[in-house]
Amino acid sequence: MGLMLFAWLLTLVDSDYAGRAYAAYGGVYILTSLLWLWVVEQRMPDRWDVAGATICLVGAGVILFGPRG
Repeated sequence: MGLMLFAWLLTLVDSDYAGRAYAAYGGVYILTSLLWLWVVEQRMPDRWDVAGATICLVGAGVILFGPRG
């Protein structure tokens, strides 16, 4: 339900910015997935999980906060 609401809200945003919002959501989704793995499934994320999530979150940050002309 939350994903459907988010997708619908993206249709209301100017198209230049909707992609950036979607990138931010992707970063949050990845972080939440690893928290789920750790808390609910009681499996500690390994170094590759953490490295991959870090790369994705840095990428989302570049998309969101990178200087624009």
